[in-house]
Amino acid sequence: MNYLNAAMHKWWRIWAKSLGEKVGETDKQANTIAAIRTFWWFTHMTTCLVIILNAIANHGWALIGL
Repeated sequence: MNYLNAAMHKWWRIWAKSLGEKVGETDKQANTIAAIRTFWWFTHMTTCLVIILNAIANHGWALIGL
């Protein structure tokens, strides 16, 4: 395993742990579940951003104090 793969593996493990409890009987199952949780997290963050941008577009920047 080269340095880049080792670093990516390390950060993936940290990210996966930050998503919550490890679920699955094997590491492959746990990685699949972490990938699904990652997709859900990005979907959630994108939705929140769109809602905020919509509110600013409809109510102006004064809505957030600018």
